[in-house]
Amino acid sequence: MKICFVSRRFYPTISGMSVYADNLLRELVRMGHSVTMVSQYRGDDLGRRVYGGGPPPEVPGVRVIGLESLGEQDGGDFERDIDAMVETIVAEHEDGGPFDVIHAQYGYPTGLAAMQASRTLGVPNLVSIQGGDGHWIGSCCGTHKRAMLAVLGHAGALLIGSRSFAEEVTENHGTPPERFTVIPNAVDTERFTPPEKRSRGEISDEPLLLYHGRVDRRKGVLVLLDAFAELSGERPLRLAVSGIGPDLDAVTERVAELGLGDKVDIVGYSPNEAVPSVYRRGEVFVTPTFAEGFSSTILEAMSTGLPIVSTRAVGVVECLRHEENALLSEVGDAGSLAAELRRMLDDAALREHLAAQGLKEARTLYSWPAITGRIVDEYRELVGTRPDTAWSAEGPVEPCRFRETPHLL
Repeated sequence: MKICFVSRRFYPTISGMSVYADNLLRELVRMGHSVTMVSQYRGDDLGRRVYGGGPPPEVPGVRVIGLESLGEQDGGDFERDIDAMVETIVAEHEDGGPFDVIHAQYGYPTGLAAMQASRTLGVPNLVSIQGGDGHWIGSCCGTHKRAMLAVLGHAGALLIGSRSFAEEVTENHGTPPERFTVIPNAVDTERFTPPEKRSRGEISDEPLLLYHGRVDRRKGVLVLLDAFAELSGERPLRLAVSGIGPDLDAVTERVAELGLGDKVDIVGYSPNEAVPSVYRRGEVFVTPTFAEGFSSTILEAMSTGLPIVSTRAVGVVECLRHEENALLSEVGDAGSLAAELRRMLDDAALREHLAAQGLKEARTLYSWPAITGRIVDEYRELVGTRPDTAWSAEGPVEPCRFRETPHLL
């Protein structure tokens, strides 16, 4: 098959979407498919500082086309960027040989662009609903609501990472549950492996808690600092906050306010090739997220053999189960998080069990070859069919918080 993959964010952007796209593309190539990726990227100082940015790197065997999000950078003009994506997809289809299917990552703006290209070309499409796509997009303004309703109602297929996330999207937009095909995320178990010289669940006399991912209050990182302040007053303890994001300055300020500068290491950006070593440095992985589609960082921590403390959040509860492969706290509750961390640190047998079970599940349930096979099955169901063109997202462009802060979309 010849596949056009439309990415919202790809490396060097720090995002679970980058991880997902990179692994999927490599597996598609390994399976013998022809793949073209059209990827948006931020080239401005703000975009680079918040997420990382710049043109996407080469991916072996993939034709990579980077499109700078000039409209997004100019007052949140997402419509301008959608037009650029459509023009690029159509040109590639006509000049490089026809696509069999267009797969967009994120419903808006990339999903809407894929559907517009499908309407022009008569090529089927499918859309992966990921992250903030289902949590926030469409509740912000009428313009984005119309766009999401068009995608959710008329894409050839909708892929989503978990049943709880699908239920949230249904609640937000009224999408029939049967529209979704639940296919979880996956992890490269050859890259993310446990440290050789540490037993499962083993911690040092001064344990290192690890937060790795987007530094964003919606990921619970500020809640983690409050919980850590409580625990570090009781025992020797360290915390590493790895990553960049919109709330990196807020984290730095909060660390200073709490007087934790000698106990918290703000690691900042880590290039993709260095990420496995970041996980191996940690002893307990903490991700107190408010909501997920399906978390790449959780799978990477599981595959590294780390005991995990997270939350009872949408998109987490299918992957992590309290006292079976992780400990789960209440969303947004620093006291609850501190209590579960305290329990994890105090119970060696529990840590060993949770780390071992998480590692086992990462290796058996979430391998990329198996997950990619399921996605390719969806492609095959669509190839040769005509796209649904009976949709419209037309209407006035309304004020929206994501036009004021488009880097958060």
